Order: sequence, then C-alpha cells, then structure tokens
Amino acid sequence: MRVNDWRGGAAARSIFWLVASFAFVLAILPHPPELPGEPSDKLQHIIAFASLAALASFAYPRAGLLKLLAGLSLFGALIEAVQAIPMLHRDSDVLDWLADTGAALVVLIVIRWRR
Repeated sequence: MRVNDWRGGAAARSIFWLVASFAFVLAILPHPPELPGEPSDKLQHIIAFASLAALASFAYPRAGLLKLLAGLSLFGALIEAVQAIPMLHRDSDVLDWLADTGAALVVLIVIRWRR
C-alpha cells in the first residue's frame, strides 16, 4: 500500500484519533508511567504534538494548515485545562501549550512544504 492510498482514508483517521486519545489519557493520569530515558516534560509535549501533527496531515489531507494547527492547539489547551483540575494532581503550564502548538506548527509547515 502506497502512502497516497493511505492518506485521507478511514485507517489514517482511526490511527490519528487512537493516538490522540492515548495522548489525552496519558496527559491526565495522576501518575503517568515513566518513559525510557526520562525525557523532560517539554520534550514529551513536543514529541506528542509533532507526532499528532504528522498523523493529522495524513488523516485530513484536505484540511488547511491553519485548521489543523488550530485543532491541535485547542487540543493542547484542553489538556492543560484538564490538568488544572486539582484532584488529578497534575500541573497545568501555558509553556506546555506553547510547546504543543510550536511543535505542531513546525511539522505541519515541513509536511506542506514537502508536498
């Protein structure tokens, strides 16, 4: 199966939403699992949203750059808002949201440029 056959299909959208759901659950767990190498919180945000941006661009190839970026940025803001709930024992940080948005922007620009 070629990349163009996969782009925009149900499988690509399913994978995107599965990964987004997984990222959300990990982000709101009171005690998330430790990752190998113990990457910093910001690096985890950058990796997650760079991955989500790449998957989103394949799942929704006809969506414009700004629409994808806005959706991913709002998703990052939602995560930070939920992390502000005291009973979750998580820290909400606007810099995490900026890291999410910046990572998504860079990846989306690179992918659009490559196309």
